[in-house]
Amino acid sequence: MFAALNKYRQAFLIGLQSNLVYRANFAVRGFFSLFHLVVVFILWGAAYAHAPTIGGFSFGQTLTYFLVMLVMQFFVGAFNEDYQISEDIRNGLINQFLLKPINYFLYRFSIFVAARLVTGVLILLPLLVALPLLKDYLTLPAESWRFALVIPAMVFSALIQFSIAYCFGMLTFWFLDIQGFVILSMAIESLLGGQMFPLDLMPEWIYRTAQCLPFYYQTYFPTAILTGRISDLGQVLQGLGIQLAWVLVLLGINQLLWTRGLRRHTAVGG
Repeated sequence: MFAALNKYRQAFLIGLQSNLVYRANFAVRGFFSLFHLVVVFILWGAAYAHAPTIGGFSFGQTLTYFLVMLVMQFFVGAFNEDYQISEDIRNGLINQFLLKPINYFLYRFSIFVAARLVTGVLILLPLLVALPLLKDYLTLPAESWRFALVIPAMVFSALIQFSIAYCFGMLTFWFLDIQGFVILSMAIESLLGGQMFPLDLMPEWIYRTAQCLPFYYQTYFPTAILTGRISDLGQVLQGLGIQLAWVLVLLGINQLLWTRGLRRHTAVGG
């Protein structure tokens, strides 16, 4: 078993090395992300100017939410994995995986984990620069169980993020261009994943609808655990169960698309 896992460890190390080559790009992206926090600070500062709380949350809690959301996106978000998978299929590079005892999903996921490790660590650098300016506003709940349960929530979130990207990449077996699907998914994720607004501040029907979809469990759910927007331990445990269910469903869809897609695949190139 260890010999079988070693090849994915090597894929992880290769992904780590290739992403470290472009560490400056990721660092610059992280510093530019701070401008997003500036916009958040200005807009929500204006919203809180005449109200001490909105939806039961203070300005500090809302600012903390967006800061943690930003960090979560760099640690678990799928940035361009769907396009990379699509390129492998279109250019025939995927053919090599059909002739070797390598699971393509695990190979790609190993590289994804390496990339998120690099981007996640690098986003902390600009945050350390901004921390002296933000420390008076940031606030996190004191319950220790939040810091323990956010770890599995982030793992499941990463699996959901990557699985959705993998699904879109697999669509290349049927479509020459997947950009439209990816853009639509990003738009839905921005709204129902809590990236534009905290979901608990949106109309009740939108919040309840989001809870039934995987986008809720991508970045909002672990962010809500850590920032206290989900206050009940039972709700967190229930959410982890739903996260796991979505992971299994998406893995099943991934396998179905892979199997059906290979039936249409013509091995040219690679």
